[in-house]
Amino acid sequence: MHVDAAIRSRKSVRSFLPLSVPRHTVEHILEVAARAPSGNNVQPWHVHVLTGEAKHALCSDILTAAANPEEPHHAEYSYYPDTWFEPYQSRRRANGFGLYETLGIARDDLAARERQNLRNYQFFDAPVGLLISLDRRLNTGSYMDLGMFIQNILLAARGQGLHTCAQAAFAWYHQIARQHIPLADEHILVCGIALGYEDPDAAENTLETPREPVASFTTFHGFKERELAPAARS
Repeated sequence: MHVDAAIRSRKSVRSFLPLSVPRHTVEHILEVAARAPSGNNVQPWHVHVLTGEAKHALCSDILTAAANPEEPHHAEYSYYPDTWFEPYQSRRRANGFGLYETLGIARDDLAARERQNLRNYQFFDAPVGLLISLDRRLNTGSYMDLGMFIQNILLAARGQGLHTCAQAAFAWYHQIARQHIPLADEHILVCGIALGYEDPDAAENTLETPREPVASFTTFHGFKERELAPAARS
């Protein structure tokens, strides 16, 4: 698969087929992903791969905890701003509303929205779940390295005909994860990743989130004239 095709076809899949993914395929994806850029070659990432009963046990305990609001859980890092502002708030709302509309869930149907949210903790039925962690003693630059590593996982999966969903939601339940995997005390659970074969008949997998045009987020400096693409010049 051409890298452009892998990037353009990557999306957050929220329903997977019950087809297994062999260990050697996962190992290949991680081997490729590990070529991500890393400042001074620190390679700050660690991955726990779960499937079968190990994945089921973790998911079951997190779902039980999520159903008990009297015992709140919190991530060890802040993903989103404390107070939303534009243009990010509008993009966030459009994304959430788009997903619920695709699923036929009304905006005021809080119970249905919560059921959909809890599917995160089943890895959306993907056969493989990855938990990604980072040594807390490192600094902001290592988060950048880790982000590139995670992106490589998502793209390498496309090269194997697989799909993914990166899930920060698992970070909230790091205490439960520590009961199931040997997550070092000095490691922060950053996210999970669902990995498997997309269910092409699932409504939620038809959602395509828009991206801003290059002109809206880029400022060019020093160019005397706008270059035409090779196809336009020919």
